[in-house]
Amino acid sequence: MSTESIIPNKEKLQVSYDTYRPVLTAILFSIEQKLKKNLKLASMPTFKTRIKDFSSYYKKLLRVRPSSLGKQSLPTLTDLLGIRVICAFLEDLKTVEDQISKLFNIIEIERKGADRTFSEFGYESIHFLVEIPEEFKVDTSAVPEGLVCEIQVRTILQDAWAEVEHELVYKSEFSPFDLPLRRKLASLNASLSLSDIIFQEIRDYQNKLNKELDCRRENFYDLADNITRGVILDKNTDDLGAVIEKSPTDQASPYIRGTIDDMILEAIHAHNTGNLERAVEIYTKIIEAKPSPNDIVLSVIYKHRGMAKFAMNAFEQSLEDFLASCTYDPSSFRSFYYVGIVYSVLGNNEKALEYFDKSLEINEYQSHVYYRKALAYYNDSNYSLALKDLQKGISLGLEDEDSKKLHKKIISKLEMSM
Repeated sequence: MSTESIIPNKEKLQVSYDTYRPVLTAILFSIEQKLKKNLKLASMPTFKTRIKDFSSYYKKLLRVRPSSLGKQSLPTLTDLLGIRVICAFLEDLKTVEDQISKLFNIIEIERKGADRTFSEFGYESIHFLVEIPEEFKVDTSAVPEGLVCEIQVRTILQDAWAEVEHELVYKSEFSPFDLPLRRKLASLNASLSLSDIIFQEIRDYQNKLNKELDCRRENFYDLADNITRGVILDKNTDDLGAVIEKSPTDQASPYIRGTIDDMILEAIHAHNTGNLERAVEIYTKIIEAKPSPNDIVLSVIYKHRGMAKFAMNAFEQSLEDFLASCTYDPSSFRSFYYVGIVYSVLGNNEKALEYFDKSLEINEYQSHVYYRKALAYYNDSNYSLALKDLQKGISLGLEDEDSKKLHKKIISKLEMSM
């Protein structure tokens, strides 16, 4: 007998559905937890889960008529179990796709709406049909044969469109036939798609900037450490001058000039590649721009220019820039920290400690600032306070070789004074 001629008994199916539902709920929960535990993204996605309610299940069963109809107590549908993974950015979709492919046995991947243009409106999403992992089948006899889970992956905006479209188009008996209405829907879909693209462009810019900033900040800390490391290694700091000098490179900037964001990226790139004069030149242009940038931007630029001047051994000038950064943004804990570093290099430990404390008042969880405080106290022969601050830094995860060497020297000094 063909499935077309079978009319499923609704009451019997309802009983079977209700019997299986606790098992389905447990399996869906396990899959969701596996995704939450193993998906690794910079911005963690949100999750929505659902088991198709019986009314929707029965209607689709009549419409689709799967091959299991009439052969098992609960004929399975591919979307009986569903999980939606909602990501912030377009770039996350590929990452999630790769990770899901490693976590589950994939039966099928479908890219809904991938072939649409902006002149069309419709649903966009990546759909995975995955096998139910064996470890989630506690009692195989209680699991409907052929059961799979559908995992949908989309952005926040794609999900918003899908929810509204589902109400306006999919669930409605009549879709909009009026041309102006269809154009309005197409315009909305295009706007959301364009917004996703723009959000991704902003994200790409931030990723580039953060990469350059991390490199620049690491270089700055290395320079500061090289200057002060003589205290720990019992070397003359004059011998370390060659370490902190950087020669400009001919590496061209990959960033397009024009906007202030482009200028910042170009300046930081020049800074990171050793072209310090060029970096200072661009930072200065931004500072002197008309109309003037807002205070937060000025604080950031003064901080960057201070780092470039520090790398050029222009310590007094770098100090002026770091102090200006603090003035424009009193919440910038790094700027206060950098002021303290320069005072340390200039041998003014009292002022260095003052600014280290100001930085810690804003953010008390900076292990490296406690290390710098300990070093300043050590230089002032205040070994008890040096040990106290170094131990605070260690409790926050400080464990580099310099801190270990400083700890030994402090202990040695304290033992000698007994």
